[in-house]
Order: sequence, then C-alpha cells, then structure tokens
Amino acid sequence: MKLLEPTLINNIALKNRVVMEPMCMYSAHDNNGIPTYFHQAHYGSRAIGQVGTIIVEATGVVPEGRITDDCLGLWNREQMEAFKPIVDTVHTEGSTIFIQLNHAGRKSTCVVGVDTIYGPSPLAFNDEYRVPVALSENGISDVVAAFKNSALLAMEAGFDGIELHGAHGYLISEFMSPISNIRDDAYHDGSQLIREIATAVREVMPSDKILGIRVSATDYEDNGLNTEKTIQILKDSTISFDYINVSTGGITPTPPHAIYPGYQVPHAMEIKGAFPQTPVMACGLLGDIGLASYLLETDCVDFIGLARPLLDDPHWVLHAAQARRKHQLITKQYTRAFK
Repeated sequence: MKLLEPTLINNIALKNRVVMEPMCMYSAHDNNGIPTYFHQAHYGSRAIGQVGTIIVEATGVVPEGRITDDCLGLWNREQMEAFKPIVDTVHTEGSTIFIQLNHAGRKSTCVVGVDTIYGPSPLAFNDEYRVPVALSENGISDVVAAFKNSALLAMEAGFDGIELHGAHGYLISEFMSPISNIRDDAYHDGSQLIREIATAVREVMPSDKILGIRVSATDYEDNGLNTEKTIQILKDSTISFDYINVSTGGITPTPPHAIYPGYQVPHAMEIKGAFPQTPVMACGLLGDIGLASYLLETDCVDFIGLARPLLDDPHWVLHAAQARRKHQLITKQYTRAFK
C-alpha cells in the first residue's frame, strides 16, 4: 500500500507518502514573524501522528513579504533560532520537515512597519487591497537575495527541504500570470524569476536537501494561466525541482468552477505527465483514505497533500493504518485507541 510505505526524494527517506500542506496559522509572536510554542505543538502533534512530511506554513522572506502581520518570517537569526525546536521535535518523531518560503507580493496585508507592497506590475488584487509598486530590476535582485538569505537560515535551522511558494497569487505566482504581470522587460516571462530564485536558493543548500515548488496550475480565468501554460513556464525555467506541489487559483478572487474531492487532481496528473521523472503532489479535499490510496496505487500522483483533514485530525495517518490493517504502523502510545 503506497500511502503508508516509505519512499525517497533526493535520497532523503520519507516514512510515507502523506504530506501536511502548508497552512497559515496567523500566530507569530508580536508581529515579528517569530514562531512560538504553538507552532512547535502544532507541527509536533502531526509528527507524533506519523505524517511523513510536514511543510511549515508560508514564511515571509522579508517583512512586507508576509501575507499578514501575524504570519511567520525568516529573515534574521532570532527567527531562525526559534524554528530549531520545531525542526527538532518533528525529527525526534521520525518525520521530515520542509519550510515554504514566500513573498506575498501584491496580496500582502502587512501594515506594521510596512509602508509599501510590491508586485510585478502596479495592479491591485482587488479594490480592498493596496496598489503595489512595480518591482524594479534592482528590487527583483533584492527579492532573489532575500530568498537566498532565508534559505541559508532554513538550512542552519535544520530543515530537510524548502518549498518555493509559486501558487495562490503571491509574488512568484504573480510573475507567472498574465493577469498580474504586464511588464515589457525580461521578467514578463514568468520563468525568469523562478529560475533566478531557485538558482540562488540551490547555491546555499547541500546537494542532498530537497527543493520543491508549489504552483497554481490554473487561474480559473480565460486570460490567465492554464495547466499547459504553467507546464511551459516550469520547463522554460530549466530548474529541476525535486518535487512539484500542484494547487490552483488565487490570482483573482474568482473561486474554482467546482469544488469536490480530488478536484485539483487532473491538473496534477497533467503536470506529472509533463515531468515523469519528478515526484508530483496532489491536494484538495483528499481526506478520504480510499481516494488517497487509489490515486497513489494507480500512479495518478506520487504524494498526497492534506490540509484541512490534518487540521481536523492530527492522527489521520493512524486511522489510515487502522483502516488498511497496518496495525504495526500505529505507535505504541496510541495502540489502545485503535484496537
């Protein structure tokens, strides 16, 4: 049963194919991006519940790169030191842990110490958001340097991997989409920023660490990205990511056309077909154990990303082990609950 079997990415052992997707908790300490004991307990409890890989929520590489003032940040050593207990707790329970590095771009709502937000073009997300300042080429270089600095700090904190947040309408996603990017320079090509950030981040990562990217395969808009265009951007970037995490939407307020269990899987399958050597993760209402297992057994995708199901049940993996009669995978502390 693939769902609960160990596997490898880039020679790093993962205990199973269940991944906790990054979800903002809006619980950083005092608007300074520093994680707290809440985060240690939050992520640690999912590791105790035997989730194979945990991706820490979107973490800003600069103050204005956070989604809200309450979001995590990783641009200084004080923040880095506060991440270490989280990493150590997850590792103690035998799980791997990545961090999602992000710049919120035009969707940043930060106001504490943040006067200006930035994007590829001076186009607001909607009428309730500020109009961003279009990044100059020097400003883009600063963003690339910020991602590199955060990656270096993440490695020092002990993370097993880094996920670049290229989804949901944040800065990398904004450069990818023609809806938010109307530039007429080299950065009109959405692959350019991906290439520069990923190359810079790789420079400070040991070769055995994992670098992935999360993308929104479609914007759900006629004039936006679709899966075919997203695939082309990833190919044009010439970056060999260790995995691709496939989501959808977020560049505009327009919701998906329909939401149902597995609604994003066709996009993940299409991307998997375009990158057959790269592990692909699907997400989006995949909490049904039977559905999650089926998608792996039929090679539709390589990993199952869970968000709300793991908010609801930190022991989802233990319940999956019980349902599939893999009782040996249930840790001794909890066996009495799963007889």
